[in-house]
Order: sequence, then C-alpha cells, then structure tokens
Amino acid sequence: MMALYDGHWILTALVVLPLLGGVACLLAPEARAKMIALGTTLFLFALSLPLFWTFDTADPGFQNQVSIPWVEAWGISYSVGVDGISILMILLTTFIVPLSVAGSFSHITRRERAFYAMLLFLTTGMIGVFVALDLFLFYVFWEIALIPMYFLIGIWGGERRIYSAVKFFLYTAAGSLLMLVAIVTLAWLFRSGAGGWSFAYEDLLSVDLARRTQLWLFAGFALAFAIKVPLFPFHTWLPDAHVEAPTAGSVILAGVLLKMGVYGFLRFGLPFFPAAATDPAVVNTMMALGVIGILYAAWVAAVQPDAKKLIAYTSVAHLGFVVIGVFGLTTQGIEGGILQMVNHGISTGALFLLIGMLYERRHTRLIADFGGIAKVMPIFAFALVVVALSSVGLPGTNGFVGEFLILLGTFRTHPWIAAVATTGVIFAACYMLPMVQRVLFNRLERDENRSLRDVNGRERLILAPLLVLILLMGVWPGPFLNRTRASVEALIEHVEARTAVVQVDAAGDAAGAGGGE
Repeated sequence: MMALYDGHWILTALVVLPLLGGVACLLAPEARAKMIALGTTLFLFALSLPLFWTFDTADPGFQNQVSIPWVEAWGISYSVGVDGISILMILLTTFIVPLSVAGSFSHITRRERAFYAMLLFLTTGMIGVFVALDLFLFYVFWEIALIPMYFLIGIWGGERRIYSAVKFFLYTAAGSLLMLVAIVTLAWLFRSGAGGWSFAYEDLLSVDLARRTQLWLFAGFALAFAIKVPLFPFHTWLPDAHVEAPTAGSVILAGVLLKMGVYGFLRFGLPFFPAAATDPAVVNTMMALGVIGILYAAWVAAVQPDAKKLIAYTSVAHLGFVVIGVFGLTTQGIEGGILQMVNHGISTGALFLLIGMLYERRHTRLIADFGGIAKVMPIFAFALVVVALSSVGLPGTNGFVGEFLILLGTFRTHPWIAAVATTGVIFAACYMLPMVQRVLFNRLERDENRSLRDVNGRERLILAPLLVLILLMGVWPGPFLNRTRASVEALIEHVEARTAVVQVDAAGDAAGAGGGE
C-alpha cells in the first residue's frame, strides 16, 4: 500500500473526483443523484484514508507533491502537496462530506441533481484550498468553494435564504478581493527581485519584505481569513447563514469551510509575513478579538430560542479558542488549534445533523417546542448528550484535548489571555447543557412530541462514526498530534528566524540613518 501511494496522483484524484461526480449528478436521473453523490464521497473518503497512515511524521515538508506548469508566462502552475498542517483538514473534509450527503436523503426532495452536484463541487473547492501550493491556484479554489455554498443557501435554505446567501457572499467576496490584491503584490515583488513572475509557494516564501510592507500585505490576507473564521466582529454573516442553510450546508459550513480561515493564517499569514504576524500590536489585537469572540458568542448563545442559531454562535466561540492558540505561537497552542479544528468539525457537525433530524420530524427548531423527548427517542438522546459534552470540552472527549492544549500553549506566552479564555469553557456549559436539558429531560407535555420516532438505521449509521471519533480522539489523540508536530515546529522556527532577520535589517537601517546624520 505504501508503494501505491508514493505516486503524486493521489491529491489530484481527491480534487478531480468530486468534480466528476458533480457532473455525473447533473447528467443522471433525478432519483439516482443522491446515490451517485454518496458513492462518490464514500470512495473519496476511502481514497484519502491511506494518506493518514502513510504520512511521514518526521518530515516537516510537503509530501505527495506535484507541480505542473499552467500559465508559464505568469509563473502560474498546478502545484499541490500535503504536510502536517493540511493532512487533518483533508481527512476532515472527506469524512464530513459523505455524512452530509447521507443526512440529506430525506430532507432534500426538489432539484436533487443540482443539490448534490453543488455539494460535490464544494468538496473540490475545499480540498483544493488545503492542497494548493500555488497562490493563484489557492485563490481559484478559495473562490470555487464560495459559489456552491451561495447556491446551497440561496436555493435550498429557509425563508430568509436570499438575504443570508447574499450577505454570506458579500462578506467573503470582499475579503477575497483584498487577498487577491495582496497575492498579486507579493508576486510583483518577487518579479522585481527575480526578474520573472511566480505564484509558487516556495518562491513567494523567499521574498524579503520590510516590516511595513509585511504589515500591509498581512492585513490583506488577514481580513479574508478573519471573515472566513469568522473572527469577531466579522462574524455577523455566520448565524444567518447557518440558520437558513439546509442541514448539509450547515454541517459543511461549520465542519470545514470555517477552518479555511485558520488554515490560511497557518499556511500563509504566519510564514509569509512573520514580522507582521508577531508584531505585538497585531498579536494583541488577534488575541483580544479571539477572547471577545469566545465570551460574546457564549453569552449570545445562552439566550437563543432557536437551537440551530445557538449552535451557530458556538462556532464563533470555538474558533476564538483556535485563533488564540495559533497566535500564541507555541507548539502546544498551534497543535491544539489544529486538533480543535478537527474536533469542532466533528462535534458541531454532529450537532447540526441531530438538530436537522429533529427538524425533519417536527418542522421547528425552537427549544421551547420540545421537552422530555428522551423518553421517546432514547438513542437520539444518547447521541445528543455525548456530542454536547464533547462540545463543552468534557475530559475523555475530543473537545477537552484541543482546548487544554490551546490554553496550555497560550498560558506560556499570554497568561492573562489564557485565564480569561478559560472562563469560556464554563460559559460553554452554561449555554449547551440547559439546551440539552430543555430538549431532552424536561416534562413531556406536548402531544406532538409523544409520537416522535427515534433515529432510523440510516441516521444511526451517520451518527455512529461521529460518536466513535469523539471518544477515540478524546482518549487517544496521539496519532493525530504526531502528524502535525514536525510541520508546526518547522513553522515556528521559520517565523522566529525570519522575524530576527527583519529586526536586524531594521536595526541596520536605523544605525545607517543615525550615522548619516
């Protein structure tokens, strides 16, 4: 099996396969589209699994790398690769998508061919973002991921779907355009020194930039990534998009799309602009916004009457933890942030699936419309309790490991930030556990709830792998952390080394100016 995956075709197959599956869905009869989508995504997951156990944990560089010239005059190439920062994101994507497809079988009853095609096109964009090693290619995949989600919300969403879809599109497109300007500027600066255009990751990584230039270009990238995370105060599009999106859209939005923002900081923001990313003003700002997001989202979630909107705000809080872990610039913090992205994708994706199952039965998401349903839906109740405890970070579940590492790493460099962020763990219990109690364990008073049927066989097959991973990653996170460590340590070393070089250059310039006077 190792020899089979030594070839570089694997990442290209992961990008192209869902694209072909989406075309097949559009051409197939309406009734067969869902099975084509499910078969394609299950095969995609099976194809991606060997990446996990064949991954060389000691190699901090890119593996399974391939680069083919595309637009040679502009230095644009089809260049892809995987390292410890992207490996878990790719596997999270291929894991979440088939569950989202299977969870839509009974919910989506119109325009099925287009719906499943959009899910598959979206998958191509997401995987492409995580494997792209050419910045132009990265931007193409970044935009590809935007368009299918716009249609998923705008066509198959709720009553305010058009408003939510347009808001989602405008927010993310505005940030993307500024990032494009920064990408082109970076390539132009490379051309000024090397004499030719290039958008290759390694080429642009070698560009020496003054601190002021780094700050401006970092701002262009950071705004796009902060909107995608979403980081407070750029989060306002998220609750609307989640509430109005179909269940599959919410699962993928929370499970994968939001991670593209943090991934952008790790892949581009920190290594390309280390002096800017470690500037005290920038770090303090990012830390403050992360903590504000944790606390603000927790307080707002606690008063939400709509279960889906409550879960949407939890995403802002959880990603706030990830941001402070990343900008703490410690091995534990960044490893915890990467692991927490996976944990959040699993736990919050499961929450959206569970609420979607309830909505299919009762056509309401209001918490007050339920109560005592654990008596009639015991398997559903068990799953919701496990997933909720994972979301609040109970020891023994995946959520605890990620948050603990983030807080430990942050405490080493920003103890007060870590102390304030820790209160977010308490607030998480204050909004999640009352929701679970009101839905499952209050008195069973409404007649409509007495006849609710428990989860069926298909729904159990969807929930089972999520529950297994929640417990597995909670008690045995080592295999996941081992695959990130070498790349994280290399990233930190690169940032520290390049920051030192910029500081020396700045000191030399200052001394020269002083001598001239």
